[in-house]
Amino acid sequence: MKATVSRKAHFNAAHRLFKEGWSDEKNLQVFGKCSNPNYHGHNYELVVSVTGEIDQETGFVVDLKILKDIIKQEVEEPLDHKNLNIEVDAFKTLNPTTENIAVYIYEKLKPHLKPELDLEVTLFETPRNFVTYSGE
Repeated sequence: MKATVSRKAHFNAAHRLFKEGWSDEKNLQVFGKCSNPNYHGHNYELVVSVTGEIDQETGFVVDLKILKDIIKQEVEEPLDHKNLNIEVDAFKTLNPTTENIAVYIYEKLKPHLKPELDLEVTLFETPRNFVTYSGE
């Protein structure tokens, strides 16, 4: 029997969407107010979902306490109250769009899970804007 278990988390972070080499005008045209040279912040909401066979011994797909600890270590501690462009190495060269942040989170979490488990990350930048990434 397969099941999906999910854990919610959140972090607050600042970022600026821009492409190096573009003028401020072009960045504003493409990224809008998110290209503010002085950065802006979001209260990100994260849903991490793990799908797999229910372990017959424990009854778990994954121990949610362990998943909580992995999310804290790999997502909340490195990203919370950070300026993503300046303080997170990956985003010094990668535009910190919600899409790229979701992929980053997936890549940080996946190695901590058993290979046979499927992972899906849903990242809300705002209550209405969110991205879902499952490794494809």
